[in-house]
Amino acid sequence: MQIPIFTVDAFTNRPFSGNPAAVCLLENDLDEDLHQKIATEMNLSETAFIRKLKPQDDFTKSSCFGLRWFTPANEVPLCGHATLASAAVLFHVQKNTNSVLTFVTLSGELKARQVKDHIVLDLPLYTAYPQELKEVEELIKAAVGDMIVQDLRYSPDTKKLLVRLSDTYERSVLEELKVSAQRFLSAEKTGKVKGLILTVKGNSSGKGHDFYSRYFAPWYGVLEDPVTGSAHAVLSSYWSEQLGKKEMLAFQCSRRGGELKISVRNDGRVDIAGQTAVVLKGNLTF
Repeated sequence: MQIPIFTVDAFTNRPFSGNPAAVCLLENDLDEDLHQKIATEMNLSETAFIRKLKPQDDFTKSSCFGLRWFTPANEVPLCGHATLASAAVLFHVQKNTNSVLTFVTLSGELKARQVKDHIVLDLPLYTAYPQELKEVEELIKAAVGDMIVQDLRYSPDTKKLLVRLSDTYERSVLEELKVSAQRFLSAEKTGKVKGLILTVKGNSSGKGHDFYSRYFAPWYGVLEDPVTGSAHAVLSSYWSEQLGKKEMLAFQCSRRGGELKISVRNDGRVDIAGQTAVVLKGNLTF
């Protein structure tokens, strides 16, 4: 059996930066256990599987596809960067002729459209609510030690904990922070946190970034994710409220780094735009 596979760096226009995702094009249904085996083999934070919804569908002409995402350890309900990568494979490699693509996923229907040199994802917007420090104190200490935490929020929809560090910290402090995400597994006692977002306010006077972040998900086998669309579905809601802005520019300052253009909509969703670089094309053979 052969399956076309691509590696795409998402939220960047340069190879070897941004967040890499593997994208598989499925002509036919795949045995359920093979999804996970392939994702484990690829060993990237996400492997995406695009499938035809009807036998007569065509990757170059159809506008609606099924989409699933797997980490090396398990399936996840939402992945922004692998959705961006999937749209890039259809738009740029398959030369899909539609202006908008719809993906049927575990998080409902997601849409992707081309706007100049960016692909815009239409994602759900998730609210994060104030979180008691006492409940998650050990996890926070494992993440940031004695650094000053300015705000603490929890998103029940995504099981992500958002930790805003003091505005006195610059971007460089977040970038240089040494984090041992493996320790989070024993430090998280509530059972409700599956992702940890660290964020600081940016310096957006002029053309700077509105906010910076890093994201950790050892519960899904991903110690640090380079650039995370789903985390920004939470961050967008939080920072829009904090900054009183609908249009924002964000930077996730992992070692690879990536930039996201954000537009918070009035219908409870968010447009997150990024660029992509296709770095590998081939076939899985088994």
